Amino acid sequence: MLPDNSTLNFTTLTFNYKQMETISISYRDDNSVARIVLGDGKGNIMNHVMMSELQNVLSSFSKNSHIKLIVFEGAGKHFSFGASVEEHQKEYAATMLRGFHQLFYTLRDLSIPTLAKVSGQCLGGGLELALMCNFIFADATARLGQPEICLGVFPPPASILLPEKIGLARAEELLITGKTISAEEALKIGLVNQLFTDVNEMESEMNSWIKEYILPKSASSLRYAVKASRIKFNHVLSNFLPQLESVYVNQLMNTHDANEGIASFIEKKNPVWLNN
Repeated sequence: MLPDNSTLNFTTLTFNYKQMETISISYRDDNSVARIVLGDGKGNIMNHVMMSELQNVLSSFSKNSHIKLIVFEGAGKHFSFGASVEEHQKEYAATMLRGFHQLFYTLRDLSIPTLAKVSGQCLGGGLELALMCNFIFADATARLGQPEICLGVFPPPASILLPEKIGLARAEELLITGKTISAEEALKIGLVNQLFTDVNEMESEMNSWIKEYILPKSASSLRYAVKASRIKFNHVLSNFLPQLESVYVNQLMNTHDANEGIASFIEKKNPVWLNN
């Protein structure tokens, strides 16, 4: 279901609403804004079910010429804890990555402007989804990070997208240390576009921003603007994400430590690294 704060602005609007198993979607402003809420009830973890549902919804947008903006957000207090760690295990990793990365290719091809509305934890695959968006809005509760290295693995999309977004030096600090940063620091380094005091202010200001900067524009022209602004970004993503997917599946997952890190997280114990 939608988080409580979202009803503040949706109750007076005409919209179509569809509840799936792990996401919900609603449309507003004459169906020109699509709002997708991640909501599995467990930190909005992006497992294969959620990825499949997201893929189906996003694919359907290719036939809708009226959408001017897609907004992603998480149900409850958090955006997303990230992709399912269980599905990172060696026997599932290839399938999981293939499905996850297809979301990025679909968003690339749609070229519809996207906005991530972030509260609470936005980690791992959750942050990667946000990174793929054109805009990230956050409130003061937001905590953002790529902690994959702590599990002995690395995040393929973030390894490409973070340097493009905030520069190599700052990206490497997040990717190699696995640290989580505050919303204030994320704003300072350019990871977040706008920062708000709380979720209610973010909701109100986001709606005003959409009204001023998105709704008056042509949907088709907005897509060309996204294609143009991302011509280098998309080239880098398209050329290097398949390479990193191969490194992850065919090299990383054949090491002891990558499998040890994933297993230890699942078993809630400290990993024993063999450094190979």
